Amino acid sequence: MVAARITVNGKETPISPAAPHTTVLDFLRERGLTGTKEGCAEGECGACSVLVARPGVNKPTDWVAVNACLVPVAALDGQEVVTAEGLATAGEPGKPSTLHPVQEEMAVRGGSQCGYCTPGFVCSMAAEYYRPDRCAHADPAGHADAEHGPNGFDLHALSGNLCRCTGYRPIRDAAFAVGTPTEEDPLAQRREQDPPAPVATEYTRDDSAFVRKSTLEETLRLLRERPGAVVVAGSTDWGVEVNIRSRRADCVVAIDRLPELRELRVESDAIEIGAALTLTEIERRLDGEVPLLAELFPQFASRLIRNSATLGGNLGTGSPIGDSPPVLLALEASLVLADADGEREVPLAEYFTGYRQSVRRPGELIRAVRVPLPLSPVVAFHKIAKRRFDDISSVAAAFALDIEDGIVRKARIGLGGVAATPIRALATEEALAGKPWTAETVEAAARVLRAEGTPMSDHRASADYRSAMLGQSLLKLYAGTTEAVSS
Repeated sequence: MVAARITVNGKETPISPAAPHTTVLDFLRERGLTGTKEGCAEGECGACSVLVARPGVNKPTDWVAVNACLVPVAALDGQEVVTAEGLATAGEPGKPSTLHPVQEEMAVRGGSQCGYCTPGFVCSMAAEYYRPDRCAHADPAGHADAEHGPNGFDLHALSGNLCRCTGYRPIRDAAFAVGTPTEEDPLAQRREQDPPAPVATEYTRDDSAFVRKSTLEETLRLLRERPGAVVVAGSTDWGVEVNIRSRRADCVVAIDRLPELRELRVESDAIEIGAALTLTEIERRLDGEVPLLAELFPQFASRLIRNSATLGGNLGTGSPIGDSPPVLLALEASLVLADADGEREVPLAEYFTGYRQSVRRPGELIRAVRVPLPLSPVVAFHKIAKRRFDDISSVAAAFALDIEDGIVRKARIGLGGVAATPIRALATEEALAGKPWTAETVEAAARVLRAEGTPMSDHRASADYRSAMLGQSLLKLYAGTTEAVSS
């Protein structure tokens, strides 16, 4: 097998002698690329942001910003990375480099003070600068809203990047001032070529291994042989365990590039979403086709995390406060589970069995998520957290209702943060089904919803607050539907 290598700023570099758990952040800094910083080591500050060439949605290749502090460098075997240092164009000998347009705008508009977070902001800004359809949303006459610039720049591209001293206005000004990549721009030209093909990796050092097989079949055979292996896709959860809790694994198995887990198919009766597609890829490929998912995505962590995180990973951890399970429960989704013996389909409502426990057997993977069609027309996702974006839920509630002639024909409600597992609000669904969609019905159902689950008190919220927010979520949904009708 070919030795593991990574291309950084156009130069191919061997990964050895780094340990398999070494992050991209540490790997880069050890090689003198110190613009990439460690701020939090858990994917919340963006100081470590770098660009990775990934399969594109509108072009063959997209430049995607990721948290270098979470991704094992072995996971980028055969791939291309650009750091803040690599964005500038090198000058002739004895002459300074030419700043990249996003670097230039950050400099002239005062977007940097201490400079610690600046390289990460620059990389995230560059990813949005090179987004192929950005300019299609430009509005030269003015801003579409407070979060989008006249140049089509989506400020959500910078979510997950924190500034501790400059303040965000000059950074926003810089983002809203960047223009369009020129035809001579090498990174813009790179989008027209295919991204690096996935490579099989077996990187072993000091009795630990990072393995990526070429096919799902090979991966499932490996997991049968090594059922205790840690399975990773975007590493947004495992990376935190490695950094903060110093966890190590004898064997880490990567599934993020397996083609069988990266398909998205719209069939006559269902939409099947590959478990290893990133949330950003799903969001852009569905393009609002599943409205409830479209409401979820902007509230799920940050763009930096969504560029790596997957539905399979979010469901695989079994967390009771994951944001996707309530939405998928409301959508009546099911999971396609695969092992070396074959596949089976399990309703998500039957998947969770206890705190971070599920029916998934050792050696079994989530291959895909299936969302049945047709979709309910009345939907909402309400996430209650201390921050508007990039925060963990105190409570999450997802609603999907069929309302015909003023009668609730069907109601599906998924809840997170109120029990040891994500749950369906079955009693509330029953309280709504067959009833008129009126204030009286909704107020009675809201009282039922407040009693669903077994919420606990912790540093995020009290049990009483969580219960109260459940009821308020249903009242908010009703208010939204009546406002829509009256308008």
